[in-house]
Amino acid sequence: NVLVGAPTGSGKTICAEIAMFRTFNTRPAAKVVYIAPLKALVRERVDDWKQKIEQQMGRHVVELTGDVTPDVRAIMSADVIVTTPEKWDGISRSWQQRKYVRDVALIVIDEIHLLGEDRGPVLEVIVSRTNFITQNSRQRIRIVGLSTAIANAQDLANWLDIKRVGLYNFKPSVRPVPIEVHVAGFPGKNYCPRMALMNKPAYRAILQHSPVKPVLIFVSSRRQTRLTAFDLMTCLAADGDNDRFLHMDRQAMTALVQNVRDSSLRTTLDFGIGLHHAGLHERDRALVEELFSNQKIQVLVSTATLAWGVNLPAHAVIIKGTEYFDGKKHRYVDFPITDVLQMMGRAGRPQFDTTGVAVVLVQDTKKEFYKKFLYEPFPVESQLLSVITDHMNAEIVSGTVHTRQEAVEYLNWTYLFRRVLKNPNYYGLESVEPDDVNRFLSKVIDNSLNTLCADLCLTIDETDERTLTATPLGRIASFYYIHHSTVRSFHEAFGDPYAEPDFGAVLDTLCNAYEYNELPVRHNEDILNATLATTCPIKLSRHPMDSPHTKANLLLQAHITRLSLPNTDYFTDLKSVLDQAIRVTQAMIDVAALAGALPAVLRIVTLLQMIVQCRWHYDNPVLTLPDISAQTAAALPQELRSLPLLVRTALSQGFQALQRLLKPHLRDQSALKTLYETLVKLPLIDVALSVVKTQSSGAESSDAPTEKNECIPVPMDAVFGPTHRQQPIRVERDTEYALVCDFQRLHTRGGGGQRAGRSSGVRAVAPKFPKPKDENWFAILGDTERRELLALRRVGAIAGKTQHTLTFTTPAEAPVGPLIYTFYLVSDCYLHLDQQYTVCLSVQ
Repeated sequence: NVLVGAPTGSGKTICAEIAMFRTFNTRPAAKVVYIAPLKALVRERVDDWKQKIEQQMGRHVVELTGDVTPDVRAIMSADVIVTTPEKWDGISRSWQQRKYVRDVALIVIDEIHLLGEDRGPVLEVIVSRTNFITQNSRQRIRIVGLSTAIANAQDLANWLDIKRVGLYNFKPSVRPVPIEVHVAGFPGKNYCPRMALMNKPAYRAILQHSPVKPVLIFVSSRRQTRLTAFDLMTCLAADGDNDRFLHMDRQAMTALVQNVRDSSLRTTLDFGIGLHHAGLHERDRALVEELFSNQKIQVLVSTATLAWGVNLPAHAVIIKGTEYFDGKKHRYVDFPITDVLQMMGRAGRPQFDTTGVAVVLVQDTKKEFYKKFLYEPFPVESQLLSVITDHMNAEIVSGTVHTRQEAVEYLNWTYLFRRVLKNPNYYGLESVEPDDVNRFLSKVIDNSLNTLCADLCLTIDETDERTLTATPLGRIASFYYIHHSTVRSFHEAFGDPYAEPDFGAVLDTLCNAYEYNELPVRHNEDILNATLATTCPIKLSRHPMDSPHTKANLLLQAHITRLSLPNTDYFTDLKSVLDQAIRVTQAMIDVAALAGALPAVLRIVTLLQMIVQCRWHYDNPVLTLPDISAQTAAALPQELRSLPLLVRTALSQGFQALQRLLKPHLRDQSALKTLYETLVKLPLIDVALSVVKTQSSGAESSDAPTEKNECIPVPMDAVFGPTHRQQPIRVERDTEYALVCDFQRLHTRGGGGQRAGRSSGVRAVAPKFPKPKDENWFAILGDTERRELLALRRVGAIAGKTQHTLTFTTPAEAPVGPLIYTFYLVSDCYLHLDQQYTVCLSVQ
C-alpha cells in the first residue's frame, strides 16, 4: 500500500495512473476502483480516462455515482470503476455475494485526508473492510491513498499497513508553482457587514497581485457570488474602466450573453466577471468555465464547491471569508481547514505561472490561527464515532460480525483505534491503559448494539447474550443505505396492516426520514417556505417552517404539482431531495410489505409514480404526456382519457388511427407526432396467470412449480373490466401454492431511446425527473378484504417475454368455500398503467 501526501496540482493523479497501469500488467483480469469525494471529480476523471484508458488502451471505464448507476453486467465487464465513497461502501457491503467486488486488485482513494471531515467515516469503513477482506481471503487488494500534506501521516500509514516503503508525505511548500500567501483580518461580529467590508480590499488585491491574469474569488454562498460580483462592478465603474476584466470583443460577448439564462450572470459577464455555483443551469456553467479557462473573462466568483470540482486553476485566488451558513445548525461555522487549503491550491497554473498568489480574508480574531495552519500540515482525526451504529449494522448484515467480541475486534481495523491510542483526549478518553481502552471500545460497541436493538434492526441471543442476528429491518437499512432510525420510523408508520394512510401521511413519513435532516434551510427561507405552503395541495399548518423536513415536503409537493420555485437555491435543493427520494421510498415499500400492509404498499408505490411522473394520481391521465395542455386534456371526452387505450391505438393501428381519434381535440400536427412517439414508447403488458401447488408441506418450499402438479390458468377478468362468473380454482388449507405470472410487452421500443447503450433495462419516459430512470414493475398478490399483502416481487423491466412466480400459503383456518385474492401489476414510474385482476380460489 502507498500513501502520497502532496499539494494540489503536484501530479498525484499521475501516481494513481502508474499504479493502475502496474495492475493492468501484473493482474490483467482484475479490476481497479478509483474513489473521489465529489460527483464532479468522478465526472472529470471519467471524461479524461474514457479517452486515455478506454480509447487508447481498450480498458473499459465505468462511472458509478448517484446520478449514473450502470447495470450489474456493465460493472462486471468494467476494468476501471470510478465512484464516490458512499456508492462503493454500499456495493462492497455484500462483498461475499459480489464477485466483481472480490475481483478488485487496486483501490485508489483520492483526498484520503477527508477522513477527518463529515464524510470521512465512509472512507474509514471502506479501508477497514478492504483490510478485512485481504486478511480473510487469499486475494491481496492494494490501496493507494492520495492526500494533501498531513501532520500525522505515520498514523495513516500504519493503518494502511504501509511498511518501510510506501509513505511519501511532502511539505505544503513543495509545489510545482510556489505560492505566496497573504492573510488579512477584518473586524465585526456580524457576517454580512463583514463580507461587504471585504469587497474593496478584494478588488485592490486583484489590481495588486494579478492585474491581467485570471483570478478566482471563493465565497460561501450563491447570494455572496452575486453581491461580490456586483460590488466589483461598482469598483470598476468608479475607476471608469468597465472593460478591465473583459478580454474579448464586447460585441461577441453581447451575442454570447443573449443565450444565458441567469439574469445576474448576464449582467456580470458584460464586465468580464463570471459566477459559478450549483444553482446555475448546466449550459450557463459550461459557458462560464470555457470563458474563464480561455482567459476571455479575468475574474470568476465561485462557491467553495468549485475548489473540489472542476479543474480551473488561476494565477491568484482570493478566499473571501472562511465561514459558511450551516443550515442544520442555523449559524455560521468555519470551513474545514482542508477546504481552505484546497481553495488555495487552485492558485498558480503550472503551464503559465512561476508563482501563484493566495489572499485569505478572515475575521480578525482568526487571523493568527490561519497564519499558523496554512503553512503547517493539519492532523487528521477519525469521525467514525458519530456514525458507527449504521456501519456496525452493515457489517452484521454482511456476516463480517457475528458476536459482541467480533464487533469490538472489528474496531481494531479502523483508523479510530489508532487515533484513540495517539490522541485519547480528542475522543473523551483520559488514559491509554489497555483496560481503559478496552472499556472505551466495549462501551462504544454496547451503545451501538443497544441503539440497533431499540430500532428493531438487531436481536441479541438471550441465552448467551453474545450472538448478533440482523433483523429484516436491519437488512433493509443496510441494503438501501439508510439510517437505522429511518426504518424504525417507517415500521411505526406502516407496521399496522389494517391502517390505510392517506398521501399526506405517506409523504410526511418519507420527508421525516433522517436522510433529510441536513437539507439546508437558509436565512429567511422559513418565510419562503410559508409562502410556498399556501400553494401546495396538502396543507402543513402544524409543521415548523424552518424545519428541513417541512422544506423537503414542500419541495416534493411543488415538484409533483409543477409549481414554480422561489429561487435557484430551491431548484438545487429539490434535486438533492429527489436524489434520495427513490431509494428511501423503495425502502418504505419493503418495510410496509414486511408488515403485510397492502393498502400502505399500494399507496407508497403510487407516491413513487407521482414523484417520477411529476403529476398527482388524481390529475387527468393524459397530462403525463408531452404537449398536452390542461385545456386540451379537459376538452378530451372521458373515454379518450385512458392511457392504455391511447397506447393500444398507437401500437396496433398506427399514427393515422391516433390522428383520427384525437384530431377534433388536438389540431397541432407536430404535437400529435410528439404524442404518438411518446405513446409507442409506453409499456402495455399482456398478463397471464396460473396457480400451481408447490412441493409438499414436508419438503423445502420453492419458488418454482413442480413438474408433478398441474398449472391451472386463472380466467383473466380485470376487476375494472366486465366481470364474468369465474370458475374458482380448488385449493387446500394451509398449503403453499405458486401464482405463475407470464408477462409479455406488446411492443419493443425501437430507436436510440430504448436502452441508451445499456445491455439490460428499459428507460422510462419521465421528462420531468432530473436523471435517467429505468422502468421496473411490482407483482403483488393481496387479500383486499383482510387488507393483507400475501406476496410482493420486484420483476424489473419487462422488455419482451418473462415469467415470475409469487408464492403464498392458504390460511390454516380458512372456512370451506370461496377465497378471493387480487393480483396487481404495478409500475414504479408510470401512473394509470397499472393492472388489477381477481384470482378466485375455493377452499376444499
